[in-house]
Parts: sequence; structure tokens; C-alpha cells
Amino acid sequence: MTTANMSAEPLWSAPELALATAGRVAGRAEQPVTGVSIDSRTVAQGDMFFAIKGDVHDGHKFVADALSRGAAIAVIDKAHAAELAQVGPLLVVDDVLGALVATGVAARARSRAKIVAVTGSVGKTSTKEALRLVLGADGPTHASAASHNNHWGVPLTLSRLPKSAAYGVFEIGMNHPNEIRPLTKMVRPHVAIVTNVEPVHLAAFDGVEGIADAKAEIFEGLVRGGHAVVNRDNPHYERLKAAATAAGAAVWSFGEHVSSDARLDRVALKPGEACVAATVLGDPVTFKIGAPGRHLVQNALAVLLATKLAGADLALAALALAKFTAPAGRGKRYELAAPGGAVTLIDESYNANPASMRAALALLGQTPVGASGRRIAVLGDMLELGATSAELHAKLAETIAAAKIDLVFTAGPLMRALHDALPERRRGGWADSAAEIEVKLVDRIRGGDAVMLKGSNGSKLGPVATALRARFAPASDDTITAVTV
Repeated sequence: MTTANMSAEPLWSAPELALATAGRVAGRAEQPVTGVSIDSRTVAQGDMFFAIKGDVHDGHKFVADALSRGAAIAVIDKAHAAELAQVGPLLVVDDVLGALVATGVAARARSRAKIVAVTGSVGKTSTKEALRLVLGADGPTHASAASHNNHWGVPLTLSRLPKSAAYGVFEIGMNHPNEIRPLTKMVRPHVAIVTNVEPVHLAAFDGVEGIADAKAEIFEGLVRGGHAVVNRDNPHYERLKAAATAAGAAVWSFGEHVSSDARLDRVALKPGEACVAATVLGDPVTFKIGAPGRHLVQNALAVLLATKLAGADLALAALALAKFTAPAGRGKRYELAAPGGAVTLIDESYNANPASMRAALALLGQTPVGASGRRIAVLGDMLELGATSAELHAKLAETIAAAKIDLVFTAGPLMRALHDALPERRRGGWADSAAEIEVKLVDRIRGGDAVMLKGSNGSKLGPVATALRARFAPASDDTITAVTV
């Protein structure tokens, strides 16, 4: 059984919450809490609603709405206690975000689950989803929803951790130094994975070594006797290994390197899957991944290694990987209908950095097309790359040439550098925004094409993918093979 929140099981009672948060219950809080929410629009019956004050909205304005939707209790601060006294059951605390953190810490303290935490420059969410799948084949598994990997997402996920979970999987992200450290100390994983270290968020670091050090913070939260799982093929392996050893962790590795504890022996990459032979802690394993891509194969090794270190069944995990599909916006493929035949749309619009761009472009280059079809890349700005941003964008021209991409549409001021670096025959068009590039793109798509969209979330290519799906919707809008970066 695997789910983001096994909420049929009561999570909390009002007295437990008051103890965990040092809060005061006001009103009749008799309904057990079966879920946790910080968004009143998605509140379900039995949820506990935390009225967090965000950058744009103050959750206290939505307490009445949350309770009217069936929330069991709302967590508010003392400053709003008087004005909200009559709206329903409340938990009054000093600080709402602090109470969410305290609830998460309490959930972790009472849990007997084996906990796996994942970070890395690329592939965190796909690795987390693969772990959710394979550990779920062994026992009840709780995992982060979407990309809930920051200062509110991690405690939110922890607060939802059921008492009965056998496994928990947590994604931990960062944009700056010292962000992972407090999060991993909340999660206290038994196994911590660093998928890789790449030049991402360079605007906040002096160099890639600083990114490696920030990722290595995840090891500081490991329980006594915990395991660090590190990419043996990454240039920063020794730096990560040293940090893990200093934190008291047992260090294990994955990759193609001959000394890897989870070693890739052979791989056959196919349009819709990958067939892999590997050796995991001395055990030969042959398995399929239900999505193509060498990067995905690499992270599958980390998944199987972590699975065995967590005490789960390796054979069940290997079988489960055949069912892997991509999270939305991270490589899911759709079959669309255009004049002249079918079109493959690959939606990578959720995020991007140089490493994931290279992987996605390489995979587009391997994607089958129709008799007169072309491989078309639609690329948005890669954000937070600092002073080398223009160079890193322009350098993608080399990957595009190697992958034999036929046509490239670029959107955003940073992508102008790539547009200018491309030969004329590959220039589909450049525009300052994703909305403008959509206009240039739709009239160029024809039957047999494979179209891949990828950019940082802020480049807003997601709505373009949605618009293409609506415009070229087939009679049955079913997804086809999925791939994750």
C-alpha cells in the first residue's frame, strides 16, 4: 500500500496536538484529524488546517472557509484568537509555522517507519516517486506529495506521517546554504541519498563545490548507524563521502564505476523503457524501468540500494520499477493528433537546469518520429544560474547538435543566448515569453513530430503544454510512455 497520506487512519487527536505544539484547544474539537492542509481550497473532511502566513496571503483569512469545508480543527496564532473564537474548533499557538514544525517532529518521534530522504541537483522528485513505488510493494509507505521539499513542505509531509507506516520517503531541496540542515534534522532519515551535484542555483554559491557542501548537509540528520547513498560517478563523490563519514554515516555508492555498491552492468535503452542488469550489494538484479533515459537508470540504482539498506525486499522493488511513470510536468508523454498524424508531446515544463536540459535533449534525440516528423525542442529560461547564465544557455547548442534536434523554439530573455548560438536551420523562433512562443509554435507542428517542452518553472511553459494538449487533443486523451528527468 502506497499513498501520500493514508488518511483513513486517524493521525491526531486534539490532546495530542496540544501536547505536541504547546497549544491550547478552543471549542469542541471532537472529530479525529485524518489529514493536514495549509490550503483552504483543498481542505477535506477531517483535515487539520494550519493558517500559515505566506508571502502573499495570511491563512487566518481562510479559517472559516476551511472549517466550513469539514476541517476538524484550525491552527491559529494568539493574535487572531479573539476574532476567530466563534468559527469552530481551534488550536491556538504562539506561531503557526512553528506549530507545523512541532507537529512534524512529534510525528517523526512516534514513528517506527524506516525513513529515506532524497536530495540532489537533478532527479529528486523522480527518485522520491520511484522509492514510493518500490517500498510500497513491501509495506505501507508514506511519501512527500508533489515537490514538498522546503521549510513548510517537509514538516507538512512529516505531520501527515501515519503511525502505521512501514516506510517514509522525504524529498529535501534547497536554493541556498544551510537550508537542508534543519530539514534533515526534522526528518532524521535512516538512509539519505544524494542523486548528484550539478551547477544549479549558482547565483547563491561561489561554485559547484559549495553546492556539494550544501547537499551534504542531509547526512547531518541521519540516525545513529544511518546510511549515506552517493553517486560514485559524480565528480564530487569524494567530497560527499568525506562529509558523510564526518557525520558518522556508513557510505554506499551507486553508478557505473567498478567499485560501486550498486553497479550498472548492462543497459538497453528503448523508446518506452530501459532494461537493466545490475549488481546491488553483491546480488545480481535484472529489471525494467517503465520509462526510458540513462539518467533514470542511474537513479534506479540508488533506489534499489536504499531499498535494501532500509530492509525492504529487493526482488519486489526491482519488479515494481516496471510500473514507474513520471510525475506531471517532469517528462510525461502524451499522444496528440495533428494534421497528418500523431504527435508525441513530452512535458518537461516543471523545472530545468543545465544537467536536466542535457538529459532531456538527449532523450528527445532518441524519441521515434513519423516518416516526415521532426524532433522539436521548446525551451524556456533556466533560472538562478548567476554570472555564467548566458554561457550555460548558449552551450546547450552543443547538446542539441549531438542529439540531432531538428528545430528549437526558445522563450525568455536568457534563452536568447541559445537562440543566437544555434545555426539558422535549427531556429524555430525566439520570443520574450512562453505565451508568445506558443503562437509561433502551434502552426509549425505536424503529424509525426515529437515535441519536448522544458524550462524552469518560472519560464511558464506549463500552460503551453496544457494549451497544446487542448488544441491537438485526440479522441481519447490518454498518456503514453512516461519519462522523468
